[in-house]
Amino acid sequence: MSTNAERLRAPQQRAERATRILDMAAGLLLSHGYRRVTMDDVADGVGIGKGTVYLHWKTREQLFSAVFAREVLYAADELRQVLQQDPRACLLHNFARAYFLAITNRPLLRGFLLNDPHLLGKLTGSSDTARDQRHAAMARDHLTLLAKHGLLRDDMNIDEIGYAYQATFEGFLRAEGAAPEGAPEQRADLLARTIQRAFESEPTLPDATLRDLSAATVTLLAGLIDADRIASGLPGA
Repeated sequence: MSTNAERLRAPQQRAERATRILDMAAGLLLSHGYRRVTMDDVADGVGIGKGTVYLHWKTREQLFSAVFAREVLYAADELRQVLQQDPRACLLHNFARAYFLAITNRPLLRGFLLNDPHLLGKLTGSSDTARDQRHAAMARDHLTLLAKHGLLRDDMNIDEIGYAYQATFEGFLRAEGAAPEGAPEQRADLLARTIQRAFESEPTLPDATLRDLSAATVTLLAGLIDADRIASGLPGA
């Protein structure tokens, strides 16, 4: 193989190795929990030296933060697929339902969010302020789109709806920690009904308008996913 070909292949090999490391770390975290998984465990599982893992992530927390970031991306991409399949998913109550299920049906992400709040703080940290701002901006842009089409109640402004909606959504997520096993769809339905009654109006939109609104929402979400992937430095960025 020529030197140029080797140089072209090196980034691909690095990305493939990073993916294997993330996959192994995710599997071990799901099986054993954060406190019991070491960098040695991850390296042994992949069949590489621990020093090679450190070429990608300098600390255990950085590696597990990357696993968390990837789980968030997977959930967001699942939401995007729902939007692409069903234009009505852009409506706030349906959007909340789909995202709730995308999170709660991912055992590792659910564990990160619900099982150990102190762990989540370690894994996110102050460095993800920019990510929080991106997500908040996307949520506000989505609400603005809905409001322009008369789909939100008009006795609250966008910021008030955004705050109350986020508090409601996060409250339902936190309650999952004490929820009985199974039947997340029923709780997702309850969330959707709560959101609809609290924040939405009920105009009838033409199908073409609804498709345009859904496409605009997909564009917002796709931009967020791309920005998060680039910022996280995950393979495929």
